[in-house]
Amino acid sequence: MIMKISGVDIRPGNIIEYEGGIWKVAKIQHTQPGKGGAYMQVEMKNLIDGRKTNVRFRSADTVEKVRLDTKDYQFLYEDGDMLVFMDTDTYEQINLPSDLLGDARPFLQDGMQVSLELWEERPISVQLPSQIEAEIVEADAVVKGQTASSSYKPAVLDNGVRIMVPPHIESGTRIVVDVYEQSYVGKAG
Repeated sequence: MIMKISGVDIRPGNIIEYEGGIWKVAKIQHTQPGKGGAYMQVEMKNLIDGRKTNVRFRSADTVEKVRLDTKDYQFLYEDGDMLVFMDTDTYEQINLPSDLLGDARPFLQDGMQVSLELWEERPISVQLPSQIEAEIVEADAVVKGQTASSSYKPAVLDNGVRIMVPPHIESGTRIVVDVYEQSYVGKAG
């Protein structure tokens, strides 16, 4: 399914067709120069070959917004640099390269339910749940004289990812983490 949108209506996360490829929009910047018309500076990544590019779209430009099919899969195990997922309906297994997950890769857990985005029956991205629970394995001590409201402190999660947490969070605490922002959400219930 394809629909046309104006170049200034592009948003992060959109999947668009551009120059014969399928691209995921990473960042946008709306610019209105003193002379000339406004435009959208769009940073995007090719979902097939991984190339990145920056493109300037004016409001008169139209792009094809691509709608991807999504299907639920369960993560089974890692096999070298490949990840093995199982279709939760057919029990069919599929192997995908681990770099398809990008920065979210460390948050993938055994048995986790994920959504695969498919374009023409071909998996092009893996969406993890937006929040997961993780355990703090290392947390810096609070510096004396630091006010409670001031700043967060660095901590390391059980998957090796470093994030910033409030001063009262200590090693051994289970917390909820935003997978895509890699940030502290709250204590685990």
